[in-house]
Amino acid sequence: MTIQTIKTTDDLAAFCAKAKDRPFVCVDTEFMRESTFYSILCLIQASTDEDEVIIDPLAEGIDLAPLTNLLSDKSVPKVMHAARQDLEIFYHIMGSVPTPVFDTQIAAMALGFGDSVGYQALVKGRLDRELDKGARFTDWSKRPLSEKQLKYAMGDVTHLRDLYPGMVDELKDRGRLAWVTEEMQPQLDENLYRNNPEGAWERLKIRRPKKEYLTVLKAAAAWRERKAIDRNIPRRRVLKDDALYDIAQQRPRTLKALAALRGVPKGFERSETAKKLVEDINHALENIDTYAPPVPKPRHMPPNIGPTAEMLRTLLRLRTEYVDIAPRLVASQKDIDQIAAFGERAEVPALSGWRREVFGEDALKLLRGEIGLRLEGRKVVDFTI
Repeated sequence: MTIQTIKTTDDLAAFCAKAKDRPFVCVDTEFMRESTFYSILCLIQASTDEDEVIIDPLAEGIDLAPLTNLLSDKSVPKVMHAARQDLEIFYHIMGSVPTPVFDTQIAAMALGFGDSVGYQALVKGRLDRELDKGARFTDWSKRPLSEKQLKYAMGDVTHLRDLYPGMVDELKDRGRLAWVTEEMQPQLDENLYRNNPEGAWERLKIRRPKKEYLTVLKAAAAWRERKAIDRNIPRRRVLKDDALYDIAQQRPRTLKALAALRGVPKGFERSETAKKLVEDINHALENIDTYAPPVPKPRHMPPNIGPTAEMLRTLLRLRTEYVDIAPRLVASQKDIDQIAAFGERAEVPALSGWRREVFGEDALKLLRGEIGLRLEGRKVVDFTI
C-alpha cells in the first residue's frame, strides 16, 4: 500500500475540505523535544472514516492553516490517544486547543482498561491487533522517511479510526460518555499550555510552604523559564529543579552566596545570567508583599487514618472493578486520604458529580457506619448495617 504524504498546501486543503464533512477525524503527531524547549513538529498523521494521510509540516512552503481550521471546527470531533502532548503542540501552532477532543485513553479508563492504558495494549485488547513498534525510536526530522517509518506512523491513526466508533457506542450504552467529556475538560484549558514565566513555580514541588521560600522559588523559576524560552532549550539545561529548591531554601542575595550552593554548577556565578538571577531574587524579596504567591494553608491530617483509607480503597475497587471502570478515573489516592480524614468536608472530585454517584456517596456511608464490607467466599461485598 502506498501511503499518501501531503507536502503542499493545496493537497492539505483538499484533504481538510473532505474531512470537514466526515463524522470524525483522528490525529496524531511525531515530534522531537530532547534538546529544545518547544517541541519540533516533524509529522502529522490524520484519518477519517474514508481517507488516511501523512502531513509533512517540514515540507518547503507548506501552510498548515487548512489543518488548523479543521482542528478548530467544533462540528468535527478530533480523536486522539493520550492527547496532552499533541494538544500542547497544536496550541503553540494555533494559539488555541483543538475542540472537541475524544481521548481514547480516557475512554478506555471508563471502559475498564485500567489507568493510563497504552495505545498498543488498547489496540490489542479491543481490536486484537499486534502493533509493530520497530520504528518507535527514530529521528522523525530526517528526510526522506522510509516506508517502514511511514507505515508505523500511519498506524497511530488508522487503528484509532477503528477504535473510536465502538468505544463511543459502548460508552453511550453504559451511560458513561458524559464522564469522558467531563474528564477531558481540564486538558482543554489553555492555561495548561501557556508558558507564563511567573507561573512556572507551580510545576515544582512545594517543599517549604513559607512566604520567603515561595518568593525566591517563584523568582528563580521565572528566571529559568525565560532563559529556557529565549534559548529554546530544556529547563534542566538552564538549571535543574534541585538547584531551584536549594536557591529557594538558602535565598542567596549575592553572587558569592549563590556560588556556595551545592546544587549550582561550578563557575555559574561568573555568568551574566547568574547576575540577573541574583537581581531577580533581590527584587522579589524587596517586594515580597506584592510578589509572593499565596502561602498554602496546610490542612493537618488527623492521626491513624490508615485503616480507614484502606477500607475506602477496598470500597473503591468494589465499586469500579466489578463494573469495568479504572479506579483512578473515579478517585485518586489523595481523594481517598482526604475523605478518610475529613469526610463530607473533603474538597475532592470524588465527592461531586458522577463520581459521587459511583463512589463518593457510599464512601461517606461507610464512614458513617451505614454500610460495611465482608467476604463471601473470595469475593468482597458490601452490606447495609
